[in-house]
Amino acid sequence: MKKIYLILLVLVVASCTKNFEEFNKDTKSPSKVAGETLFSSAVKSLADQNASISVNLNVYNLFSQYVTETTYTDEANYDVITRAIPGNEFRILYRDVLEDLKESKDIINATTYLPTEAGMKKNQLAIIEVLSVYTWQRIVDIWGNVPYSESLNIDNTTPKYDDAATIYKDLFKRLDAAIADLDAASGSFGGADFIYAGDVAAWKLFANSLKLKLGMSVIDYSGLATEAKAAIEGAVTAGVFASNADNGAMTYLTASPNTSPVYIDLVLSGRFDFVAANTMVDIMVPIADPRLASYYQTRDTGSIPTPAYLGGIYGSNSAYANYSPYGTAFLDPTLQSVLLDYTEVCFYLAEAAAKGFTVGGTAESFYNAGIESSILYWGGSAADVATYLLNPGVAYATATGTFQQKIGTQAWIASFNRGFLGWTFWRRLDYPLFNMPLSISNYSDIPVRMTYPTVEQTLNAANYTAASSAIGEDLLKTKLFWDIH
Repeated sequence: MKKIYLILLVLVVASCTKNFEEFNKDTKSPSKVAGETLFSSAVKSLADQNASISVNLNVYNLFSQYVTETTYTDEANYDVITRAIPGNEFRILYRDVLEDLKESKDIINATTYLPTEAGMKKNQLAIIEVLSVYTWQRIVDIWGNVPYSESLNIDNTTPKYDDAATIYKDLFKRLDAAIADLDAASGSFGGADFIYAGDVAAWKLFANSLKLKLGMSVIDYSGLATEAKAAIEGAVTAGVFASNADNGAMTYLTASPNTSPVYIDLVLSGRFDFVAANTMVDIMVPIADPRLASYYQTRDTGSIPTPAYLGGIYGSNSAYANYSPYGTAFLDPTLQSVLLDYTEVCFYLAEAAAKGFTVGGTAESFYNAGIESSILYWGGSAADVATYLLNPGVAYATATGTFQQKIGTQAWIASFNRGFLGWTFWRRLDYPLFNMPLSISNYSDIPVRMTYPTVEQTLNAANYTAASSAIGEDLLKTKLFWDIH
């Protein structure tokens, strides 16, 4: 009997040791992250960076002169070094967005899918590529020449900087390939997709609209004229956004840590850092813009009539109690981060039509559609739209200036709280005219790009120096290749 028990004990121990390693595995903390999870993380990081109004991360609402600062006015006066803003944004876009997208792609590629899931896998990879192209365009439009072909390689800590126009050329090719792979007959990310919940048809509209955006961004650069024209007209033929229902946006939740970054910066922070800038208020008030009530709150002036919309002098100390703060819509924790929308598409089409491209409408019709969609998005009514479009200062036929001034001004107004987009419309079309803070003496000193991160100057010095020389000097006022006006 002792021998039998001993044999049984040996067998039990032997069988257990085969699975001993299982006891050392933390099943709640897997060593490998799913590709879908990394995709979700990249989407949220991109949406957060796009929406943030923290002066440590995103200063484009200031650069667009939508708001100005109350006490600490460094960023409104174009100091981006004290808080290391270029480095913070550089790190988020490369590490938290592009690197996560790359890892998501690598894991999905290495994962064996069922034959019935082949279409889903292909769609997932295509959507990752679309969002990568979106992010790369933003990076190029911030800095110009940037690490691209040698980037996202952990073994290369000193990547070279690629020519910005060359990167754009490659982005056109990458986007076309991704669009061709998108098949609405199959699924994609499902609930892991915080923008379209896995709707591939919606992503195809997003991709075509992004293609239009790429084309319009470089339309005035002769070196990419062929690619730009093909992209613009090809995107319209294939189908771009047709209403606000198509918008590419992430909607936040009501509870931390998944609330809107704007809610965090305006409410949870307990700070009162921003008020309306006089640049915006002085343009919107004379034309009785109905979006004023959404963008800002009024202040009691102590006189008749009261209350009123009051903008602080851009770049100067502006006491919070004396000027209009953000509107109550921005105090909502679920406020969307909009990556690409119908309003933006309408103004691209208006500009394309004004330049003579075949895009299915006139400059005036798309201009009106862009204004209408913006007003409706911000809670205005059809009556508000009709009244506003009859205003001689707004109507396309009578508004002041060239098509660049008309479209540029209205696109800028409509881009409120999407500071990077508003700043880019201003850079491309040169309207409206901005105010100069006291820190600069020439209009040409208003920033038209972001400077490279200081860490690049120290850790990637040779490539940084070459890039700085190639673009004409690493300054805020150095124009990008497409900014030729």
